[in-house]
Amino acid sequence: MRTAFIHHPIYEKHDTGPGHPETAARYRVIMDSVSGDTALWDQLAEITPEKASQGLIQAAHTREHFRRVESAIENGEGMLDADTVVSMRSFDAALFAAGGACRAVDAVMNGEGKNAFVNVRPPGHHATAQKAMGFCLFNNVAVAARYAQNAYKQIERVAVIDWDVHHGNGTQGIFYDDPSAFFFSMHQYPWYPGTGSRGETGVGRGLGTTLNIPLKASTNARDQRGAFEAAIDEIRGKVVPDLIFISAGFDAHLLDPLGQLQLEDRDFAAMTNVVKDWADEACDGRIVSVLEGGYDLESLGGTVAAHVAELAR
Repeated sequence: MRTAFIHHPIYEKHDTGPGHPETAARYRVIMDSVSGDTALWDQLAEITPEKASQGLIQAAHTREHFRRVESAIENGEGMLDADTVVSMRSFDAALFAAGGACRAVDAVMNGEGKNAFVNVRPPGHHATAQKAMGFCLFNNVAVAARYAQNAYKQIERVAVIDWDVHHGNGTQGIFYDDPSAFFFSMHQYPWYPGTGSRGETGVGRGLGTTLNIPLKASTNARDQRGAFEAAIDEIRGKVVPDLIFISAGFDAHLLDPLGQLQLEDRDFAAMTNVVKDWADEACDGRIVSVLEGGYDLESLGGTVAAHVAELAR
């Protein structure tokens, strides 16, 4: 089977304005890099998603949050917080973004792809159940994880691996008391949004189902990869997920302007391979990788292509 590659031109229509790092050019440089590699593109199954319904969004978000995002865009407010810009087509893009992640689940579960990557924007992992923040409107991975659990009886437990340079506070919060979802984040700390300490491990029935690996700025790539591999070994010793999600942020790249970590393309490929090994052991290789951050337009396309190539290998 090929790797499913999900994208939609609406993702370019989410206009964040001049100077904003989460720009439509991110989508385009990824498309150009991946589709421009003929050998790689031939290994991919290109899929166009549909919008996520309000019901699917509300499996991970409150009704009030959905309405707030919708009304802010309808009323032309322009901002959901100091970082999170919206424009006329942003609501459609956000629905298609969550829909893209859900469609990736379908592709993997129905055999259209052995695994999947979603070239999506806006990103999602900072969006909490109640609010948009950090460039994120709806939490694409959380929506897709809930969709997988609700739509497929064989998906009871999911794992989310978040290697964005920023802590995935929204995803952590949505699953913090949920024993059916394991959340792991490796991120620069202290850094935006200020969460993600070692002491954050879940609450109630979800106690022990969150693992954070905070890293100091300028941690070298070898040490970061070692920390990642050790964490995955720890998790796989106690968790057997039915589906693994990657919140695939590429702003831990050494060239990225919004982070101070030191990873290169080969490091992201190596981490992808570690997750693939776990998925092969635990869940027949089922992985859904969803784009989060990554803001250096010179390097982003090639880095994502290296990640997708490893998924397809």
